[in-house]
Amino acid sequence: MSDPSVQHQQARPAVPVLHEQRLDEVLGAAPERGRGRYRPHRVGMVWRSRVFRAGAVIVVLALCWLVILALVREQTGPEGFLVGLGLAVLPVPLLMAAFRWLDRVEPGPWRNLLFSFAWGACAAALVAIIANSFATRWIATATADPASADTLGATVIAPVVEESAKAAAVLLIFLFRRREFSGVVDGVVVAGFTATGFAFTENILYLGNAFGEDQLSGSSGFASVTAGTFFVRIVMSPFAHPLFTVLTGLGFGFAAVSARRHRARRIALPLLGLLLAMGLHALWNGSSSFGPYGFYAVYGIVMVPAFGLVTWLAIWSRQRELRTLAAELPAYAAAGWLTPAEPSALSSMRARGMARDLARHWQPDRTRGRAAARAVAEYESFATSLAGLRRRARHGAVGPDFGARERELLHHLWQRREIAAPALAHAALLTARPGARHGRHLPTPYGTGNGYGYANGHGYGTGYGPGHTPGYGHPPGYAPGAYPPPQPYGSAPHSHRRPPS
Repeated sequence: MSDPSVQHQQARPAVPVLHEQRLDEVLGAAPERGRGRYRPHRVGMVWRSRVFRAGAVIVVLALCWLVILALVREQTGPEGFLVGLGLAVLPVPLLMAAFRWLDRVEPGPWRNLLFSFAWGACAAALVAIIANSFATRWIATATADPASADTLGATVIAPVVEESAKAAAVLLIFLFRRREFSGVVDGVVVAGFTATGFAFTENILYLGNAFGEDQLSGSSGFASVTAGTFFVRIVMSPFAHPLFTVLTGLGFGFAAVSARRHRARRIALPLLGLLLAMGLHALWNGSSSFGPYGFYAVYGIVMVPAFGLVTWLAIWSRQRELRTLAAELPAYAAAGWLTPAEPSALSSMRARGMARDLARHWQPDRTRGRAAARAVAEYESFATSLAGLRRRARHGAVGPDFGARERELLHHLWQRREIAAPALAHAALLTARPGARHGRHLPTPYGTGNGYGYANGHGYGTGYGPGHTPGYGHPPGYAPGAYPPPQPYGSAPHSHRRPPS
């Protein structure tokens, strides 16, 4: 009787060669089912528990938020706090949606983004409130000039304290979630969420204080201090704090793609980004001291062009991730891990979205449709991570766990390929130029039979679906039944409906 584990390994394609080195001889086959998760070595006993680590972080951030609530309510009063909270929350969904859009090519886990937002809104904001107040009082006492102390505190102390506190969140994710922090876009998104949380708490304080002043003076309407503060902080400059901290995120992002042998560069780039963030923040805070039109001059000459440049760089980095998919994935398609059409589909956001929709509509009910669409989305995310990993390996920016990480990603792709490959290949044909698909019949992944059976077909080779059905070729050396069908998606029966026209 043959050993099933040996048969299991023989059914898998070889890992593509990188830099003319026989990596498949070093890496071997992908792990067996249930063992495809790479777990790095962890030091310490208590911190091995994810529940303990998550609980400790939540408790610390919750305590910080409770202290902030007490401090803000003491300064603004209950009514001022509620007004500030209601107005400060308005730009938050828009900013979060913008940063999440940048992250659509390789979406990072929500736990990192929620941690970043909570760190900015709770921990960083608390540090800033306490440190700025203490520094301003100390300067006022030392110089006996409260007016100059406020100006000096806002221009010098606040940028250093606030940007350092926000940069701590980016540093923590860079160090402890290194596999999920792989490039410039990740740095921009993490920094943006952190700064959005910080600005949210700061706006509550400023708008609440402004409302309190209006209550004392009896002002209301467009001439009130609340309306002016809302216009400056929410309408004109909701991107101010995100712009400052994104400069720090860019430094960490460029450090993430730098070769490991360039240790000095990997340390200097984040520090340079932090210094630029502090400098731009100081210029913004000090603009009111440049005369009656100083604020507008800094806003138009510095802030808007800087915002445009950083936005262009973030979008360019996003497009670069798509170009990396088109450049790196054909090696895995040639080795048999992907179908020939998948690299082009995965490098197009339109085709990726269409593939998720096709997988959803090909299922007989809504529950299975959601599961199929989720499988395709996970497949796209793993493929993006695989392409980025291979690119970083070419530039020497990966560690000794490269082989284990590559095997893990290939394992996850293989588990979901039976659902994702037909949808992606179909989407690639639907989004191709009209001349490229002239005379070619669009494949119907589900054919005329039940499920994904293997039979002779035409199209990309031996096809999915029984009978003579257009299909998608399986990897060389594949033995039907040698590798178990994907779970949990492969166990559900599939629909035979064509996608909607």
